[in-house]
Amino acid sequence: MLRLGLLSTARINHAILGGAAESDLVEVVAVASRDAARAREYAREHGIARAHGSYDDLLADPDVDAVYIPLPNRLHHEWTQRALAAGKHVLCEKPYSRHPAEVEEAFDVAERSGLVLMEAFMYRHHPQMRRVVEIVSGGAVGRLRAIRAVFTFRLDDAANVRLQPELDGGALMDVGCYCVSGARLLAGEPIRVQAEQVTGETGVDVAFHGTLRFADDVVAEFHASFVAPRAQELEAIGEEGSLVVEAPWRADWGGDLLLRRNDEVERMEVRPVNPFMLELENFAAAVEGRAEPLLGREDARGQARTIDALYRAAAEGRAVEL
Repeated sequence: MLRLGLLSTARINHAILGGAAESDLVEVVAVASRDAARAREYAREHGIARAHGSYDDLLADPDVDAVYIPLPNRLHHEWTQRALAAGKHVLCEKPYSRHPAEVEEAFDVAERSGLVLMEAFMYRHHPQMRRVVEIVSGGAVGRLRAIRAVFTFRLDDAANVRLQPELDGGALMDVGCYCVSGARLLAGEPIRVQAEQVTGETGVDVAFHGTLRFADDVVAEFHASFVAPRAQELEAIGEEGSLVVEAPWRADWGGDLLLRRNDEVERMEVRPVNPFMLELENFAAAVEGRAEPLLGREDARGQARTIDALYRAAAEGRAVEL
């Protein structure tokens, strides 16, 4: 089994622990916190064998093969670099970075060291997304013309790390990155972007609205927000119909696939499965050399290039070419 260490006691760890509990390939063996007492308490609560009072202590643990990094966005690159230098494989929470140069640097180090680095976009591992790609690329909606993506929820706690500019918070980084990823999955890499952002009291974007132009005249629009009710959706619109994914990013909220053609709607059930378990198993298989990571350098680079361009477009009030 792949022996995994958790670099912090972040809330999202619960999902990773749940995924590992369903897998025969991954075991969470250690957790670290900057507070040793907190680490020990967390380890006892979740049945984790070892607790470390610093992140560096966990990276020095010889019984840890790989680490999961759920730290705030600004810390992803620093601690990925440290983990790779310590000889650990890395599963880093999305988005890896808004800076393409950091992505290239990290994957260069991983490749030179013979280590696996993977960005943790868990939704990509859910079988429904493979089905979505097959339906759209198979021509069920005709020639793809437009994509619409939404991910919103209300966030009122100003102390939340998602609202801290020094930690690379913001709606685009937290939920808009899913919309960007979904559009890229269906249409490839954008060639031009435009954007508008609404800045909140802490200085980060609490709402972000973007337009992405792709080859073959495909245009995607997305809306990401901390000031709107909870919602998610992805729609691929073609010349002969459309495909609506009711719960693309968080399938556990519940939803199906709706294929609309000629005033008829075909509902396709999405069966429940734990995408965190599938993500961990793909990571473990990649570490063992049995499979390629679903999300590697190319995807992480494309994601960072697009996010960087969107922020520049919003700041400068103009279209940005990629």
